Amino acid sequence: MAYTHTLAGNIHRFEDLKSLLAKATPQRSGDQLAGIGADSEEQRMAAKYALADLPLQTFLHQPVVPYEEDEVTRLIIDSHDASAFTKVAHLTVGDFRDWLLSNSTTGEILSALAPGLTPEMVAAVSKLMRNQDLILVARKCRVITQFRNTIGLPGRLAVRLQPNHPTDDIRGIAASMLDGLLYGCGDAMIGINPASDNINVLTSLVAMMADVIEHYEIPTQSCVLTHVTNTLRMIEAGAPVDLVFQSVAGTEKANASFGINLALLREAHDAALSLNRGTVGSNVMYFETGQGSALSAGAHHGVDQQTCEARGYAVARAFNPFLTNTVVGFIGPEYLYDGRQIIRAGLEDHFCGKLLGLPLGCDVCYTNHAETDSDDMDSLMTLLGTAGVNFTMGVPGADDIMLNYQSTSFHDALYLREVLGLRHAPEFEDWLQRIGLLDTSGRLLPAKLRHPLLGGMHVASP
Repeated sequence: MAYTHTLAGNIHRFEDLKSLLAKATPQRSGDQLAGIGADSEEQRMAAKYALADLPLQTFLHQPVVPYEEDEVTRLIIDSHDASAFTKVAHLTVGDFRDWLLSNSTTGEILSALAPGLTPEMVAAVSKLMRNQDLILVARKCRVITQFRNTIGLPGRLAVRLQPNHPTDDIRGIAASMLDGLLYGCGDAMIGINPASDNINVLTSLVAMMADVIEHYEIPTQSCVLTHVTNTLRMIEAGAPVDLVFQSVAGTEKANASFGINLALLREAHDAALSLNRGTVGSNVMYFETGQGSALSAGAHHGVDQQTCEARGYAVARAFNPFLTNTVVGFIGPEYLYDGRQIIRAGLEDHFCGKLLGLPLGCDVCYTNHAETDSDDMDSLMTLLGTAGVNFTMGVPGADDIMLNYQSTSFHDALYLREVLGLRHAPEFEDWLQRIGLLDTSGRLLPAKLRHPLLGGMHVASP
């Protein structure tokens, strides 16, 4: 079905729904690379007008990727909660934007609505919003998850401690862990991107983190970000796995390029649940996403990268994850060209994920060949903190020496918590106070020379 809108005397025609969505998207280098972005600002505005008049129900009857060809589409359609959708079923996309921004639309209402929304609906409405709209609505959405602590509570910000090492050296990783813990980071989780795929190496990393967490009685969780099949092998061998990691995307073909499908994710989810290692909750999955992954895999079906990203959240949502992380600038300038596009994408991702009921965090990051710098990342980090992001990243010096990209540091978390008055996850905050690293107001204390963590990090033997 084609859509049209007349603007400044010019009739603009959009061949189908995915073309309309792509043309209405704010400028994105990935969409230009795919040849689906708007040809002019006038065409983009015409697409926004046409999209605003579209009934929300349209997305239930016109999948942007065919139902018969794609299991992600089948997941979206088959799991749609028609009862939850009733509240907004009569609205157009434009009306939906106004309804979301209304003071009478509360966080409780949005939580109840989430199962009734599809990724295409939230992607569509995000294209009509300014940055301040994305922040205002996302701030209303609170998605709370639990494993050994509680993430997502109002007024709280967690940090993933990321102690990567280019050779997976246990001592180097332990030193970075100590550094991060002394700065009060690690409540989201301690998560290592390993350099190796060797099961023995991966198992040694899992065992080391489990040993440190148990020895110091830290209310947090660990994860080694290896392929889900490696994690399954470790679980089968009895390794102390807390969270299962996997990158996911918004189409079946893109997920196939990662070597996964929904059945494999279900197997991993069930295996992690069987370990029963959580103490306050049972959210056991950790997913990473990012705009452009479907395009880079040649699996986007002509759908714009932001809508594909939102479809990836439908995959994550099916497994009740503890954390979902949009690694917003990692994919490079071919997909998000500069600071302006990265900032916009980060806010879109956070808005769409939260509206769908996901515990969204963000790796505020960039590659060194993108047209951006740390000042842009400061802006995005501050905007996301205002929008209520569940967690950010803590990387030593903000410079990941294994993945070779720029992220946010332990010091950035201190800044964000100080400026916005944000506190740690409650169980982790209690631990920091018990161990003498945090005062009662939530401010970091200097570690004394005889502090237990400085007495020699207790690590498992490699």
